[in-house]
Amino acid sequence: DAERELRRGDRLVVVTQQAQRYREVLAEAGIEATVEAGLDAPPQAGSLQLVQGGLPEGWRTRGERGVVSLVTDRELFGFVKQRRQLRRRPTHRSRFLAEVSPGDFVVHADHGIARFGGLVRREVSGEPRDYLELRYAAGDRIYVPIEQVDRVARYVGPSDQPPRLTTLGTQEWTRARARARVAVEVVAADLVRLYAARQMLRGHAFAADDEWQRELEAAFPYEETPDQRQAIEAVKADMEAPRPMDRVICGDVGFGKTEVAVRAAFKAVRDGHQVAMLVPTTVLAQQHLRTFRERLAAFPVRVEALSRFRTEEESNTILAATRDGRVDVLIGTHRLLSPDVEFANLGLVVIDEEQRFGVRHKERLKRMRLEVDVLTLSATPIPRTLHMTLAGIRDLSMMESAPEGRQAVQTYVSEWDPQLVRDAVLHELERGGQIYVVHNRVQSIDSVAERLRELVPDARVAVAHGQMPERLLERVMERFSDGELDVLVCTTIIESGLDNPNVNTLVVDRADVLGLAQLYQLRGRVGRGAHQAYAYLLFPRDRALTETAQQRLATIFEASELGSGFQVALRDLEIRGAGNLLGAEQSGQIAAIGFDLYTQMLAETVESMKAAHEGNSGAAAADAPSAGGPATIGAPRTTDVALDLPVAAYIPESHIAEIEGRIALYQRIAGLTTLAEAEALEAEVRDRFGAPPQPLARLLALV
Repeated sequence: DAERELRRGDRLVVVTQQAQRYREVLAEAGIEATVEAGLDAPPQAGSLQLVQGGLPEGWRTRGERGVVSLVTDRELFGFVKQRRQLRRRPTHRSRFLAEVSPGDFVVHADHGIARFGGLVRREVSGEPRDYLELRYAAGDRIYVPIEQVDRVARYVGPSDQPPRLTTLGTQEWTRARARARVAVEVVAADLVRLYAARQMLRGHAFAADDEWQRELEAAFPYEETPDQRQAIEAVKADMEAPRPMDRVICGDVGFGKTEVAVRAAFKAVRDGHQVAMLVPTTVLAQQHLRTFRERLAAFPVRVEALSRFRTEEESNTILAATRDGRVDVLIGTHRLLSPDVEFANLGLVVIDEEQRFGVRHKERLKRMRLEVDVLTLSATPIPRTLHMTLAGIRDLSMMESAPEGRQAVQTYVSEWDPQLVRDAVLHELERGGQIYVVHNRVQSIDSVAERLRELVPDARVAVAHGQMPERLLERVMERFSDGELDVLVCTTIIESGLDNPNVNTLVVDRADVLGLAQLYQLRGRVGRGAHQAYAYLLFPRDRALTETAQQRLATIFEASELGSGFQVALRDLEIRGAGNLLGAEQSGQIAAIGFDLYTQMLAETVESMKAAHEGNSGAAAADAPSAGGPATIGAPRTTDVALDLPVAAYIPESHIAEIEGRIALYQRIAGLTTLAEAEALEAEVRDRFGAPPQPLARLLALV
C-alpha cells in the first residue's frame, strides 16, 4: 500500500513507537524512509516520513498539494500504548502517627511506652500551643511539643499482649534502651558482614540496552506508570553494575511487576545468560509461561516451564536443553532448586513471592544470591524483607500507582449465608463474569461444590486443588480460563499471581482461618479488569472468632484502597508478631522498646558500622595503619534543640480542618533539617492552603 501511494505522489507520515525498527522493515522491502524527531517538517510529495512517538489514531486528507496520510500504531499493529491513570498511594512509615487513635500505645524515644491521649491545646506563658498528650504508668502525663512529633512512634510489638506502660522518674526506660542497643549491635554486626560480603563480590556487569531491548519495551501495550519506569531503570542499573543485584520490587497485585521481570529476563538473555524464575505454585508457573512466551514471541528466546504438569520424559528433555544452554528462560516451582537442575550460564534469578518458600529453599536461594543477580517480586513483603530494606541491606523499589480504570474491590465480611452466596454468584453470571469460591480443605471441597450446584443450578461448577492429578488440574484451569466454566471451587492454589480479568467475584469460605497476607493475595485475584469487583469473606455462624482473626478481617476490610499491600505487611507484623524477625532472642528487645524504635536503632547502628567498614576498606586500600581495625559504633549525631518562646505557634483548625492533615504537616515540620527545606515547605503550604495565618507563620519562623 505504501509503495502504491508513494508512486502516486502522495505524502505519507507514520507516527510509531518503533520508528527505527519500522524503517528497517521498509528498507528490506526496498522503500526508503527518513526518521524525524517531530511533525515540524512538512512532508514532501512522494515521500515517507517516520516520526518516533504516539497518537491515538490516523487520518487521511486531500488538499491542494495532493493526499496526505497519517498512520499510527493502531493501524500498524492494532493497538496504541494505553495511558495508565496515576493514583499514588504513598505508604510511608511517617503516616503511622496520623493513623494513631486516642488510647493506642505509642513510644517516645526518650520517655518510653505510653497511651496516646490525643492532640491538645494548652496555654504556655499566656500563648496557645498544640501538644501530644502521652499517658504513662501511675497516672503520669507528658505533653510533647508538636514540633517534636518525630520523637513519637506508634508501638508495634511481637505479640498480641499489650505492653507495660513505662514508669516515669525511674531508670526503667534507660535500662530497656541500653539492653536493646547491645542486642541491636549484635544483629547489626551480622548484617554489615553480609553487606560487606556483597560489596566484595564481583558479579557479571550486563551490557547496556540494545535495539532489540528497546523494541521489546516499545511493544508493551500500556504506558508505564512513573513507579514502574523507576523500578525498571533501577533494575537495569543494578544489572549493569559489577556486583550481584539483590532488589525487591514491592508492588500491589496487578500493578505490573511481571513486566519488570520480563524486561530484566530479556536483558540477561540478550547478554548470553540464562534466567530462572521461581514461583510458588504450578498453576502460576503455567501462567507465567504463557505471559513470557507472548511478550517474547517476536524474538529468538526459548521459554520453558518445569512443573508437575510435565511428564517425566518432557522434564528430562527440558533439563537436558537447560544444561546445554538451549533454554533461555526456565520457569518453575521449588523443583528448580533440585540438584539435577543445572544451568549452562545462569545470570538472573527472579523469585515471585519469596515468603511462600520454606527455610531449606531459602538457604539455597541465599547461596544463589552470592553468585547471580536476584530480583524478588512481592505484593506483601514479609517482615524480614521489610526489616532488610529498613536496614539498607537490600534494595527496594515501590510501585504504588494503580493501572488505568482499576477500581478498589468492594469487600464484605459476613457470617456464611446461602442466600448471600447465591445472590453474589447470580449477579456475576448476569454480567457475563466468572466466580472463585475458595474453600481451603480438600476433604470437604466436593461437598461445597455440590452445595453450590444446588444453590445455583444454572452455573457450570468445577473443583480445583493441589492434590488432583496433574493433567486433570491443568485441564480444569484451562477450561476455566477459556470461559467454559462459571464457578471454580478451589483451595488457595489461586492465591499467587493468577491473572483472569473475567473473574470479578470472590467468595472465601472460612476466611477466619486464613492469614492476612493470604486474604490480601486472594482478593487480588479479582478486580484486574475495568469492572467493579466484589469479595465476600465469610466465617461460620456458630463459632466465635478469635481476637487475631477479628483483627485480620478488620484489617483486610479497612485496607481496601488500591496499593495497600505495604501497609498490610506492616499490620501483619503487628498481629503475627516479630518474634521470628531476627531470631527468637530478639523478640524480647522488640517487645521492650517497640518495633519502630528497634528498627530505627538498628538502621542507625548499621549505617555507622557501614561507614566505619567503608572507612576501614578505604584505609586498607591506601595501606593506612588503621586498616582492618574493628568497626566502631556510634557515629557523631546532632543534638536535639528545644526552642521554647512565649508565642502562639500552631496550625489553626480553621486553616487545616482534619486532625490527620495537621499531624501530617507537624511531622513534616519536625523532620526539617535545613533552612532550604523549611523555605520549600513554607512555599508548598502557601500553595496548597493559602497564605498561612499568624500562628502557623510563627511556627514556621520558629522552626
